[in-house]
Amino acid sequence: MAGHSKWANIKHRKAAQDAKRGKIFTKLIREITTSARLGGPDAGSNPRLRAAVAAALSQNMTRDTVDRAIKRGAGGDDGVELETLVYEGYGPAGTAVMVECMTDNRNRTVSGVRHAFTKSGGALGTDGSVAYLFTKKGVISFAEGDEDAIMEAALEAGADDVETNEDGSIDVYTSPTDFGSVLDGLEAAGFKPDNAAVSMIPSTEVDLNADDAPKLMKLIDMLEDLDDVQEVYHNGTMSDEVAATLE
Repeated sequence: MAGHSKWANIKHRKAAQDAKRGKIFTKLIREITTSARLGGPDAGSNPRLRAAVAAALSQNMTRDTVDRAIKRGAGGDDGVELETLVYEGYGPAGTAVMVECMTDNRNRTVSGVRHAFTKSGGALGTDGSVAYLFTKKGVISFAEGDEDAIMEAALEAGADDVETNEDGSIDVYTSPTDFGSVLDGLEAAGFKPDNAAVSMIPSTEVDLNADDAPKLMKLIDMLEDLDDVQEVYHNGTMSDEVAATLE
């Protein structure tokens, strides 16, 4: 859509994320530990772990911290059994929202998630209510770069698609299983991404105006503040002008 910039929206969110880096690291370590426990400590044969490690490193987590989390998960010695839950709901302006949680107490988690939706003018939905609008994909993002060179390296490594945004940022899309090999291929070719993660990509987007954008941001912030919430995905988008009003 004209005037829209995914990278601008990412940059806007980054300031808030940096302020919560301790909480972000806690969530990342939890995912690494659980992934290692469920699929083994070898990131090469464990796509979920490979994605978790890539996400942690893109947030500047040290390799030592990552390795300790893998070792703890593989050893199964933290004594806490966590299950992954996904909640679906509706945010402002009919936006679709998916909330990925990791918890040892379902009742606590659903209570917190429902409260965040209600407090922000949204509503918690039923299983399948919005999931059909999202597809799980690996996303490797560059704030800038040589489009042709990145595209050549990405496709050669097995990427599904490469998209250049209006602000010059570049997104490389992969299947979840090929995420690790494509990331390795790009890095081997000398391209260091600004962000890399397996995400839920919406098939349709809802353009938010200056009234609805802050309401969705409030909902996302409330959800991300919950200890049990790992990731929040949504299909809201905004123009650069609307994003600027949130800064």
